[in-house]
Amino acid sequence: MFVEGTLRWQVTEDCPWDLLMALALRDLAGLGAIGEPVLPRLSPAVVPVLHGARSTMTATRPRRDLLERQWLALFEAAADREHRALTPLLQPPHFSALDRAIELQDVVIANYEVAARWARDRHAEYARASLEHHAVRAADIVDVVREREHELRRQAGYFRLDIDVLPLAEAGAWIVGPHTVAVSTTMRDDSTAFRAWFRPLVAALV
Repeated sequence: MFVEGTLRWQVTEDCPWDLLMALALRDLAGLGAIGEPVLPRLSPAVVPVLHGARSTMTATRPRRDLLERQWLALFEAAADREHRALTPLLQPPHFSALDRAIELQDVVIANYEVAARWARDRHAEYARASLEHHAVRAADIVDVVREREHELRRQAGYFRLDIDVLPLAEAGAWIVGPHTVAVSTTMRDDSTAFRAWFRPLVAALV
């Protein structure tokens, strides 16, 4: 994670492990378009092992509506920057955070290793890109805020924005919580596209 800003404003950027895991489990469970907003499928896709849970779960998984409600609660907790725990939400082998969500707990037990391997790879890719392109990514944020300050002939007032960069199959941005926006990796890697999205947001915040 990196942070840009001043005493008056702050923008953080991260690729949160809990969100990666929640989305990987969503796709492995075949839950499809779920949530508000509906985030696109993952890219690269998370692929179950040959004898993994997708085919087995299709025949045996519990009622879809119950599983969806439990997954939505997991996603909401994963997206909550205000109360995000220092340790991952899903802790093997028992995944006690899901003790009251048994159906989802079964899905996690069946899919954890595949989801965690995929999440580790994606998080490592983000970390490398963030390190290699830190100056550009920091400038994408700072330059836009300074442009807005110049337009207004004053310093920015207080605002905070948390950006979660996620490997989604569609380019774009989605509000996932208070002060928190999910941005696709493809858009974050495109400085021109990112700034075009970021400018009207800063104009509304400053």
